[in-house]
Amino acid sequence: MKVIEIDGSAGEGGGQMLRSALALSMCTGQPFAMQHIRAGRAKPGLMRQHLACVNAAAEICGAQMQGAEMNSQALQFTPGPVRAGEYRFVIASAGSCTLLLQTLWPALMLADGESRLTLGGGTHNPAAPPFHFLERSYAPLLHRLGARCELRLRRLGFYPAGGGEMDVTITPATNGLVPFDITERGAPVASHAECFAPALPRAVAQRELDHLGQALGWSGEQLQVAAVRQNEGPGNALLATLAYEHLSEVFTQFGMKGISAEKVAHDLAREVRRHQGSRAALGPYLADQWALPLALAVWRSGRGASYTCTELTRHARSNFEVIERFVPVRFATDAGGDGWRVSLSPA
Repeated sequence: MKVIEIDGSAGEGGGQMLRSALALSMCTGQPFAMQHIRAGRAKPGLMRQHLACVNAAAEICGAQMQGAEMNSQALQFTPGPVRAGEYRFVIASAGSCTLLLQTLWPALMLADGESRLTLGGGTHNPAAPPFHFLERSYAPLLHRLGARCELRLRRLGFYPAGGGEMDVTITPATNGLVPFDITERGAPVASHAECFAPALPRAVAQRELDHLGQALGWSGEQLQVAAVRQNEGPGNALLATLAYEHLSEVFTQFGMKGISAEKVAHDLAREVRRHQGSRAALGPYLADQWALPLALAVWRSGRGASYTCTELTRHARSNFEVIERFVPVRFATDAGGDGWRVSLSPA
């Protein structure tokens, strides 16, 4: 079988290109060779969390590999059949276990049986989708495609300590993946904010929530100091969840040393207001993450689909290019009004 050659320095030049290539290689059975891995980053090559994704992918499909080692900038990956089952993968750092899940999720939702995963590492990291984004925004859309996924957060894990843990059950689509359009978010249903601040004074969380409430006009039960355990930190994540008729969006800002509670709240309020000011269905992160599973559904069904989004990032466009290398689909993007329309069609 022809090996797909990928230049990891193209586009945004980050780890998402590798994770998408791993996922799509497993889904399609096509081997790939990637050069210049993460060339666009200050420390190029495979870091611990990227190597964890490579090794986990290899375990669930029995892949043959070359270059799977720390700091490697070249990888050859030849997948075998994906095996549903029970797996445990732990990143011995604050490396994101949510990004690890997104590497494995597509292949396991196409497998021939249910899979149960226990994943350890970072659950709430600045450069990765937080657990609550996957639970509230991403998983419900996959369920509508036909693949069910249940997530349970056992323990929070923040940078730099990590130590988080989550359980995931993935049930494949019994009748195949069914693509659908998502061009409207629908009427607002509810909105709330919560602050996770283990091992920090409660006053920090309350200040962030108070300032966010003032900025957005939220109050009372909309502002929650989340229950945490002291040994889950130190860490600080301020989340805003916007539930609409057809989907939910989760936006997050992280508190760090030297950043005031007021700035954390201000930055999150700005994100929320920007999203509320648009009529497009998906926010910038969901627009990126949704592309791969929807492309698989379009490929498997032979039916096109589209979605609207508030923003198309360079990260998303690089993801589109990798997807088109593996799957016979085509992306078309059109700017209009206050956002973008992304259309997928069988090639």
